Order: sequence, then C-alpha cells, then structure tokens
Amino acid sequence: MEIIIRGNKIEITDAIRMYVNSKLERLDKYFENPNEIKAYVNVKVNNLAQIIEVTIPTTRFTLRVEEGHEDLYAATDLVVDKLERQIRKNKTRLKNKFKSNDLSEFNLSFEVTEEEVNENKIVKRKNIEMKPMDEEEAILQTELLDHDFYIFKNIDEECVSVLYKRKDGTYGIINAR
Repeated sequence: MEIIIRGNKIEITDAIRMYVNSKLERLDKYFENPNEIKAYVNVKVNNLAQIIEVTIPTTRFTLRVEEGHEDLYAATDLVVDKLERQIRKNKTRLKNKFKSNDLSEFNLSFEVTEEEVNENKIVKRKNIEMKPMDEEEAILQTELLDHDFYIFKNIDEECVSVLYKRKDGTYGIINAR
C-alpha cells in the first residue's frame, strides 16, 4: 500500500512516518492488490488533540476514519483498529454484494473538490458524482465512510435519496422527487 502522509499544523517527522507506515501495512492483507492501493493520511493538531484521518479509496468502496487523542501514536493505533473493524464487519456484505454484480457498472467511490465560498456562511463545498445504487449499498458505503448520512441515486425509488443514521442506530431515508 502506498501511504501518502500530510501534516496540518504539525511537522511529519521520520519517526511519525515510520510508525504510521508500519501500522497501516497491517491492512495490506485485506486487499487483493495492495500495491495498487493508496492511503491518504492527514495529521493535524487541534488545541491539545492530535487528529489523524485516513482515507483509502478503492474502485469498489472508500474507507475513511478519523480519530483524535492527546498522543499521536495512540490516535494512530485507534485509527488502524477502527479501519480493521470496518473491513472485518463488512467483509461478508462486500463479498455478497460484489461477487454477483458487474463492477464496471458500480464505482462507489466519488471525488471531492473544495471551493471557498462566502467566508461568513458556507465554509466547505463538496461536489460528488452520484452512482446509481440500492439502499443496501448506501448503508454499506455510509458505514465504510463512517458518516452519519449518504446521498445517492436510488435505483429502487428512481430518485435522489439521503440515507441518514438515527440516534437509535437504525437508518432513515429522505427521497427527493
């Protein structure tokens, strides 16, 4: 796995780089071709918290985890453990979903671009490429990205839908017609 590390308000030393690389290499066993996978690591400081964010886009799905801790090495351990749990938890779903479908039709990863718009109101803007998918795929993508909501083209309802995680752990759907 190629690991690209970037620091925000922190200098990435060789010790940090080596520690992050050694921890993320544990994930190689979960990928068919780990040499073709890139992991983007963003390390940042927010007051006393050391925050590490890891994004691993693949052709089938995108993994994303963010953790914060007073100790950067502890935050790194937490992130890797969380990524490993995500992969293991969704292993069966991923196998069942992708073995029967033609993957060239379903690319679940999306590109994000940032624009700076009106400093007082909108602080971040994302453009996403929505691929048609069913609700089960949207739930899977939401869990893999570790987000509270996910916007997708719903092939069952033939509309744009927002899947959101409720406080009780279940999911809700909002359809835009």
